[in-house]
Amino acid sequence: MLSTIEAVNSVVNNFIWGVPAMICIIGVGLYLSIRTRFLQIRKFPYSMKVTLGRMMKKKEASDGALTPFQAVCTALAATVGTGNVAGVAGAIAIGGPGAVFWMWISALLGMCTKFAEVTLAVHFRETNAQGDLVGGPMYYIKNGLDKKWHFLAYLFAAFGVLAVFGTGNATQVNTITTAIDSALSSFNILPADAVKLVNLIIGVALAIIIALILIGGIKRIGNVTSKLVPFMAIMYIVLALGVIFGLMATSGKKVLQIISRVYVEIMQNTPILLQLCFFYYALAFSGHSIGILPTGIVALGVYTGAYMAEVVRAGIEAVPKGQFEAAVSQGFTYVERMYYIILPQSIKIILPPMVNQIVNLIKNTSCLYIIGGADLISLTYSFVTGENTGGAYAPAYLVSGLLFFVICYPLSKTASVWEIHLKKRDQRVTFQRTEGTVTDNE
Repeated sequence: MLSTIEAVNSVVNNFIWGVPAMICIIGVGLYLSIRTRFLQIRKFPYSMKVTLGRMMKKKEASDGALTPFQAVCTALAATVGTGNVAGVAGAIAIGGPGAVFWMWISALLGMCTKFAEVTLAVHFRETNAQGDLVGGPMYYIKNGLDKKWHFLAYLFAAFGVLAVFGTGNATQVNTITTAIDSALSSFNILPADAVKLVNLIIGVALAIIIALILIGGIKRIGNVTSKLVPFMAIMYIVLALGVIFGLMATSGKKVLQIISRVYVEIMQNTPILLQLCFFYYALAFSGHSIGILPTGIVALGVYTGAYMAEVVRAGIEAVPKGQFEAAVSQGFTYVERMYYIILPQSIKIILPPMVNQIVNLIKNTSCLYIIGGADLISLTYSFVTGENTGGAYAPAYLVSGLLFFVICYPLSKTASVWEIHLKKRDQRVTFQRTEGTVTDNE
């Protein structure tokens, strides 16, 4: 039965993602781009101005709707991740560097296709019995085309339900479990016979968490994504800058090393409060203010990225120099040396201090208070200065500190346990090698 399903799935995939589908995707995007005179390029500055301008405005959501910021976060949460990170990496691994060019082309044309879809969805949307706005392809097919085409709306809805089980859930859950399994297995934390049980636990936990979010409807989805997406954005910036400047520092190229050193020294030797004020007030003074939250994301990301770069540099330099020389003697390129030899050894050195830097990042979010950010400290201050709180400063700030502790302590403890486990594993491996050498000599 399973082989039959796999065979049918293979035939369907080959057709859907074959040449005809690519012609339709690229062709429709090109047709709409020509008809709109490449609106995605002509109106790009306006779209950025409107999006960034309205996203941060203090606006309450009406019943059944989202604030502009929640809408942006919900859209980002649905697009950034499996498709934009794992999907891009997979495409490059399978198709080579040339895949990047075609992703750029399809993205450029796809912007106009997306614009057309959203415009139709908004124009033909409806209000359901609960008073919520609903829209999408099934609605603009039903409300915008003749009755003879209505069967396409039902087909789209049916295929959408099926897609939820595949690309909508299975791919994401598989990516999460694979990443966790690889991380735990590479450090000998997860025995091979426990993989299935761990995967089951992960699946059940994700199902419960997602169910609790979805039960609350679109408003709860917006509330959750508006909390998670900013932190996700900071982590992307931190890890990207850390890896890039860490590799630059160990590249052996003098210019790259100087650039990396200058960035790290400036970030490490100036206070985070000064950097926050510079990003916020300097941009505002120049007439290019991007709002409190984006400023906080950029400033904290750039600041913590410098420390993360030092973690990456130290981890790479901790690998014995003989490993580099051996790789060079075998004809490995720089990328091959890093990918196959250096990074697999340095990652176990990098991970514990990297987790500690994430803990510091969480604590540094309290500095957003200086530019009016809605962090835990500002919420505590708003509470104690309220009319009916009686100025209970000590209890309020004690609770605030406990909340920080509850968030940060498990991460710090994880880093400590991880580090101890890695040291014990290295000692065990060294002992086994020494014992083997003694046995050989005997």
